[in-house]
Amino acid sequence: MTEQIERDFLAAAPAVDFCALRLVDETAENLTVRQDVPEAPKRSIDRGAMVTVIERGGLGYAATSDVSAAGLRDALDRARRYAQFTAGRSVADYGAIAMPRPAGRYATPVRDAAERLSLAERFELLMQVSRAAKIDARIVDWDASLWETRTRQLYLTADGARAEQDFAFMVPTISATAHADGETQSRSSAGRYNGFCQQGGLEVLDHARFRDDAPRVAHEALQLLAAPNCPSGRMDLLLMPDQMMLQIHESIGHPLELDRILGDERNFAGTSFVTPGMFGSYRYGSDLLDVTFDPTRTEQFASYAFDDDGSPAQREYIIRNGILERPLGGAVSQARAGMAGVANARACSWNRPPIDRMANLNVEPGRSTLQDMIASIELGVMMRTNASWSIDDSRNKFQFGCEYGQMIRNGKLAEVVRNPNYRGISATFWRSLAMVGDASTFEVMGTPYCGKGEPAQVIRVGHASPACRFGDIDVFGGAA
Repeated sequence: MTEQIERDFLAAAPAVDFCALRLVDETAENLTVRQDVPEAPKRSIDRGAMVTVIERGGLGYAATSDVSAAGLRDALDRARRYAQFTAGRSVADYGAIAMPRPAGRYATPVRDAAERLSLAERFELLMQVSRAAKIDARIVDWDASLWETRTRQLYLTADGARAEQDFAFMVPTISATAHADGETQSRSSAGRYNGFCQQGGLEVLDHARFRDDAPRVAHEALQLLAAPNCPSGRMDLLLMPDQMMLQIHESIGHPLELDRILGDERNFAGTSFVTPGMFGSYRYGSDLLDVTFDPTRTEQFASYAFDDDGSPAQREYIIRNGILERPLGGAVSQARAGMAGVANARACSWNRPPIDRMANLNVEPGRSTLQDMIASIELGVMMRTNASWSIDDSRNKFQFGCEYGQMIRNGKLAEVVRNPNYRGISATFWRSLAMVGDASTFEVMGTPYCGKGEPAQVIRVGHASPACRFGDIDVFGGAA
C-alpha cells in the first residue's frame, strides 16, 4: 500500500519549485493496572499524510487522512493554493531556501520485541509490579503502566528524494500515593510526565528497573509522609538526572529554539531571553557546562536519521565550556536567521507541519562521582523527580518543585524532606554549575509531552544527563 501511495504522489505532484510528502502510520497501546485491577486496554491507529508545496517563494501545507490517489490530489491542490496565497506575503522567500533531499533508512534497534509477550502476559507483568507496590496499608493508590508506540514514516520529494524511518517507543511508569493523618504524598518511578521514555523493546523495562522498582517507589512515598517540610534559604542544590531533564528542557531547550528566538511563538508559547547576537560569545553556564543535540544515541526518545523536513541529523554541540554555540533551528529557520542550526524541524503527527523543536538535548558527563558531590556540600539538598514547573514567557525566570528531597549536611546525606522547590533565572542559574557527575551518574530520560506550536503540537523529547551540583540556590518548602 505504501508503494501505491508513493506512485500516486509522484504522478500527482505539480510542477512547482518544491513538493514533498510525509506519510505517517502510527499504532499505540497503553496498558494500566491500578490497585491490582487491570483497566481496559487503550489502543489507537493513526495514519495520514502531509504535503508541502513551495511555489514562487510561497509555502503551503495540506494534510489528509485520505491517502488514496484522489485524496492526495486534493491535498496537493490545497497546498499549492496556500503557497500561491503566501507568495510575496511571507517572512521569507521560501523559494530561495535549499530544502533537503534525504536518502536513506532508519530503524530503532530493538533487542527484545514487545510482541514477544501476549496481551495476557503483559497484563500479568503489570499485575506483578502493581502488587509489589502495596507494601503498607497507608499506600492508598498505586499503579503500573506500559505505553508502547510504533511509528513508520516515509518522506518523499517530487524530484526523487526518499527516506524511511521506523520507530519503537516504550514508556513504563510506576506510581504510589501514601496517606495518613491528613497528609498525602505521591512518588513515581521517574515522574508522571517524564521518565524512562526510550526507544526500543522490552529491554527498556530493564533500563528503567521496572520489574523491581515498585517497592522503592512505595517506600519513598511513605518516607515523605513522615518527612518535615523542605527548609527555605540559599544553599547548594544537587539535581539528579530525572530533575535535570526538566531543567534542561525548560531553561535550555525552549529558549534556544530558533523560531521562538525569531518571534514565531510569541502569540502562544512565548519568546526567549536569547537573541541571535548571543551565539558564539554568550556565557550560558560555567566552564563545566557542555550540552549536545544528539540524535545518534539510539535508545534515546528522539533519535532519528532525518528530521521532518528531511535534514540529515548529526550530533552537534549547542553549548561548549559554557559558551553558547548554535541554536535549535531547522533548515527554514537557519535560512531566515543566516546561521547554522541542527536537524530539528519536527512535527507531532501527519496533520501538523514541522516547526523547530528540541529533540535529544543532553548535558555531557563530567568527572565527579556522586559521593564526591555529596561530600563537597556543607549545606544543601538533593532533589529528585519533577512535580511542578513554572517559567516565564521568555523562558528565563523559573520555579520548579520535586517529588523527593534529601538534605545534605557536612558532606553527608541526612533527613528526607517533602515538597522541595527551588527558583532561579536561566541566564544566571547555569553559571552556578559547580560540579558535573561522571558517567556513573548519567541516565537517559525523556518525555512524551512537550507542548508547543499553534495549532498545538505535543511531541516526544529526550534528555540525558548526569547528576549536577549548583551553588547558592534559592530553595524553599511547599509552605513558603
